[in-house]
Amino acid sequence: MKDTEVTDLLYISYYWPPSGGPGVQRGLKFCKYLPQFKVRPTVLTVDEKQASYALLDPTFEKEIPQGLQVYRTDTSEPFEYYKKLSGKKEIPYSGFANQKSKETVLDKVFKFVRGNLFIPDARVGWNKHAIKKAGELLSEGKFKAILTTSPPHSTQLIGLKLKKKYNLPWIADLRDPWTNIHYYDQLYHTALAKRLDAKYEQQVLQQADAILVTSEDTKRLFLNKPISIEPDKIHVIPNGYDEDDFMIRSSPPEDTFLITYTGTITETYNIDVFLKVIAHLMSVHNEINYKLRFVGKVSEGVKKRIDKAGVQGITEYVPYVPHKEAIKYLMESTILLLAIADVDTMYANVPGKLFEYLASNKPIVCLGPVHSDTDHIIDECGAGRLFHYTAYDLMLDHMTQWSKAWKINPNMDLPFINHSRFSRRALTEELAEVIKTLASKK
Repeated sequence: MKDTEVTDLLYISYYWPPSGGPGVQRGLKFCKYLPQFKVRPTVLTVDEKQASYALLDPTFEKEIPQGLQVYRTDTSEPFEYYKKLSGKKEIPYSGFANQKSKETVLDKVFKFVRGNLFIPDARVGWNKHAIKKAGELLSEGKFKAILTTSPPHSTQLIGLKLKKKYNLPWIADLRDPWTNIHYYDQLYHTALAKRLDAKYEQQVLQQADAILVTSEDTKRLFLNKPISIEPDKIHVIPNGYDEDDFMIRSSPPEDTFLITYTGTITETYNIDVFLKVIAHLMSVHNEINYKLRFVGKVSEGVKKRIDKAGVQGITEYVPYVPHKEAIKYLMESTILLLAIADVDTMYANVPGKLFEYLASNKPIVCLGPVHSDTDHIIDECGAGRLFHYTAYDLMLDHMTQWSKAWKINPNMDLPFINHSRFSRRALTEELAEVIKTLASKK
């Protein structure tokens, strides 16, 4: 393939503006920068009027690149019935963060239905519509490769079907683990449902020409499956940050030690030690005005833990906000709080927000597994420190030193963080190389 030749890519994603969340950002930024590397994406997605989005962020629509072709299709999904039967206005968030910590019998019934009648997930009803439209687009003969991105992992079955029929190079972008996702056991799968789900996962991993994952640990997780996969087939392309989003001036408060967490947080995110540390610092350093701010969805269980720790008086809850506003909250902070879900697959979890935390140049205090990918990235970039969920003494000493430094200078911004390799443009260049290499072999 000549260097000047443009490669046409069919990019299939359920989540697309006006949906909100990190999955949308990944695809949107890829499509923004791919043309700079001689790859021309065309997007196939769901009709936003029929889609089941847990989060909405219409501001993302302004970021859709001019000239990008986006095709939307009908879908057939059960969420309207769920809302009518449950009496809830929202559909479940990732990890069920918007559900009460104490499940009702009806909640358990809905999870059982979701886990056993809709495999891999409840958005599988989009597939027949997407496959039909994809067939129309592929019949034109211009596309050299297909990329499917998930969650929802049912989208990968679209790629599986198209691969068998058209034999085009197919890239499966798995932003999260599949059968190892941290809330998988909450779905009450039967043994039969688990086997079917695992079969779908294995078929995708085996038949995709390339697999994208967001961390080295996720790559290791997939390589340890009871199937044979060549390690070179799995490419680690993490989430990142867009430099264009960080033109906002940093303005940490001078009279408040403001700690910000952005995104969803549930009971599986064990922040108890951090809360205990803050409670202690409040009692010892009463001359410092500490404030803890959560921007996004906070589960009821986490709020109860905050109350129990005695820090509810300094805690502010800000509901989900548009992405640009969330970045503004980052830039108006003293330091940033990050947490990794305390689950079996914790090592494979590198939160998308980590990279925007890095781009803010704010010190990061993180609770998670030591020696994980997240730990290595924070350490490599000199951006703060990760502590084990039980490391009270170490975290107290660290936060005490930061508190003393804050009294000397309330601007704790870091002078330099080596994070340029995580820019969306740099990561998209890696993806473009994968696409063009596969397309040239066809």
